[in-house]
Amino acid sequence: MSLKSKLEDDMKDALRRKDDLRKNTLRLALSAIRLAEIDKVSPLDEAGVIAVLQKEVKSRHETIADAEKANRSDLIELAKKEIAILEGYLPKAFTPEELEAVARQAIADSGANSPAQIGQVMKILMPRVQGKATGEQASQVVRKLLQG
Repeated sequence: MSLKSKLEDDMKDALRRKDDLRKNTLRLALSAIRLAEIDKVSPLDEAGVIAVLQKEVKSRHETIADAEKANRSDLIELAKKEIAILEGYLPKAFTPEELEAVARQAIADSGANSPAQIGQVMKILMPRVQGKATGEQASQVVRKLLQG
């Protein structure tokens, strides 16, 4: 079963159980997926769906930051609950140690030895960490390893 199908089935389940938080969260995620499919003019593959879900989680983190500035604890709690729901559909994220190990392997595979070659390493690394680490996290680790 594809991730998108699982999201759709779980949303229908939430409708039946009258779980408004899960229903609304999944409905928004599915809308974002459909919008990405319209922009791409073709259905998204699993990696594309995961990328959309990661973008939705990132958006909720930004909402939390804004809500903290506005002192809105209700919005903070809602966003945290939505993040928990969405993260349940994402692959388990790499620990910093796991990410570093994968980055070291990518550096070895690319033969890079200076920060100027980060792009070469990232081309190799990103498919390996897809869905398990963000590009920002990966580039920080690669930069640290190449500088050190």
